[in-house]
Amino acid sequence: MRWWDIEPVLELEKDLFPEDTWSRGMFWSDLAHARGAEATRRYVVAVDETGEGEASADGRTVGGRIVGYAGLAASGDLADVQTIAVARAHWGTGLGGRLLTELLRAATAFECAEVMLECRIDNVRAQKLYERFGFEAIGFRRGYYQPGNVDALVMRLTDPSTSVAGTQGTETNG
Repeated sequence: MRWWDIEPVLELEKDLFPEDTWSRGMFWSDLAHARGAEATRRYVVAVDETGEGEASADGRTVGGRIVGYAGLAASGDLADVQTIAVARAHWGTGLGGRLLTELLRAATAFECAEVMLECRIDNVRAQKLYERFGFEAIGFRRGYYQPGNVDALVMRLTDPSTSVAGTQGTETNG
């Protein structure tokens, strides 16, 4: 993900998470920590290449549409999945798994021994995805998602480099 991706990511964010949408500033802040030797973040986007365009002079793809994004933060030997989102039209296509695979690759590159995440307790689809990758439920955060006071399921994956779903040989587009 680059700075020019923030606006289309925000559009998708508002559609998928209307009650707890991240702000433009939140994305800018995380992207500021995603480059260089001291990077602690990894953010990726998935672009629908149908109607594929040409690359502009600054490297942006003209004509592609962002249909998913994901982000990871690392600190020491612990990584945290910040977000994963897939456009509704692409649910069930495996895109979420490809985005998660890229985050686990990043966690491995950051030399993280564990990856944590929070997931809405009512988001069974996402929970099943995480379980396929070897994440295990370890607790709850009461009233974590606002508004609505929805609980979060806390999940953990130990040793992301050997995830059950594997991170070897899976193609990603991010």
